[in-house]
Amino acid sequence: MQNVDVVVIGAGQAGLSGAYHLRRAGLRPGADFVVLDHAPRPGGAWQFRWPSLTYGKVHGMHALPGMELTGTDGARPSSEVIGGYFASYEETFALQVHRPVHVRAVRGGADERLRVESSEGGYAARALINATGTWDRPFWPRYPGQGTFGGRQLHTADYPGPEEFAGQRVVVVGGGASGTQHLMEIAAVAAETTWVTRRPPVFRDGPFGEAQGREAVALVEERVRRGLPPLSVVSVTGLPLDDAVRRARSEGVLDRRPMFDRITPTGVAWDDGTTVGADVILWATGFRAAIDHLAPLRLRERGGGIAVDGTRAVRDERVHLVGYGPSASTVGANRAGRAAVREIVRLLHRTPVALPVDPAPSPVPHPDAVGAAH
Repeated sequence: MQNVDVVVIGAGQAGLSGAYHLRRAGLRPGADFVVLDHAPRPGGAWQFRWPSLTYGKVHGMHALPGMELTGTDGARPSSEVIGGYFASYEETFALQVHRPVHVRAVRGGADERLRVESSEGGYAARALINATGTWDRPFWPRYPGQGTFGGRQLHTADYPGPEEFAGQRVVVVGGGASGTQHLMEIAAVAAETTWVTRRPPVFRDGPFGEAQGREAVALVEERVRRGLPPLSVVSVTGLPLDDAVRRARSEGVLDRRPMFDRITPTGVAWDDGTTVGADVILWATGFRAAIDHLAPLRLRERGGGIAVDGTRAVRDERVHLVGYGPSASTVGANRAGRAAVREIVRLLHRTPVALPVDPAPSPVPHPDAVGAAH
């Protein structure tokens, strides 16, 4: 069991931001803190994005603190652009990320240390930054007859790009940013597409200002303060109306149907007798926070989520959740990493450090950044 001051779990935007600020606060990578990441290479969840999601299609991607992302080619896959950027960031700041490392559990200790159990051994930490995001927990709804479907079912987490759906009948489930992006791509090659959502989609026209952004973030913050499972910021902002979306709506691609009532061997069906044949059902139904490894700490509230004050878990001041709830966007993760480190420095009883202020964008997360981060 190796003793460290802080363990950072996850090396996506939130984890790297936390690690950067720990280093700026005077903690040494590999000695005072360690970063554990279960992904095979740098890039966080971005490395798993489908090839057709080019960097030019990513809205609201904010640079990590201390190092700008410049000279990008918008035609390259976002997985390559952002993966390379994260790799350079880790090297530039010598963050010494350990990967691939799977964290099995985090337990409390009688000596005021947290026990982090991982595939490379154990760590005893005085504080924890949990930055595990959501990509590892795709949400699959359950509907009657789902097991009888004779076609293919897949989730956004497995989406390969539109080419595999050429000539097929595809039902896309989900009214978020990923669902609309998938649908518009697939419609160009599929024989037929059908879009179904639980609620009518809300399209947002016009500018998204600071006041609207703050209001959206406040709604998500209120949920996590109450211990409810967090919603993404984009879920309360609506879908932006750009030229591609307007064109898809005018062409009938984004004609939404209400959620079907059951799945049949050959498609989907509604109780009013309507049926749609399908070769593929694509579930663009979002993700849940990947926090099962924190279960031994008993942080969850009756509402099913972890109550968080700022970034600190209400039930254990040693645990900070970064990239959770209102900070689940690229700019939100940057700011949350800094805020968590400020509190951790105080917890460690170190001499308070005035963290340098890095040039940063507006504190309000752009809603499209959250959608892209799915």
